[in-house]
Amino acid sequence: MAEVYLLLGSNLGDRKANLKRALAMLDTALGPRKKQSGMLDNKALGFEGPDFLNCVARYRTRRRPNTILRICKEIEYKMGRRETPEFAPDGRRIFHNRIIDIDILLYCPAATPKQSIHVDSPELTLPHPQIESRSFVKPLLKEVL
Repeated sequence: MAEVYLLLGSNLGDRKANLKRALAMLDTALGPRKKQSGMLDNKALGFEGPDFLNCVARYRTRRRPNTILRICKEIEYKMGRRETPEFAPDGRRIFHNRIIDIDILLYCPAATPKQSIHVDSPELTLPHPQIESRSFVKPLLKEVL
């Protein structure tokens, strides 16, 4: 078993309903949610757009990180997200409005419950590299630790 910490965000449509729908789908795919933070409004980072509503959810699961990533991407697709990642000439990612965004922040095996494994692949980096640079993430994460 492992503890996985997911960051969810939405800045299109009924943001709160989008988060609730995504959480319900995650509950079905990963098992019952162990804990969820409150929902917090945040400015769009890296682009001009409506504010995001974000939350963090913690799950205990037997699923491996790449399987969880696939599940998150499937949920985003089912909810209508069709964005293909775009990059500027300098390699910086170009961000857009999103009906739903689900990021894996941490994946902590039972043997080290407060320490995430490290993954560095083209598909997935753990711990999430932007935990420190997104000021809203740490307070939300703290609520579910």
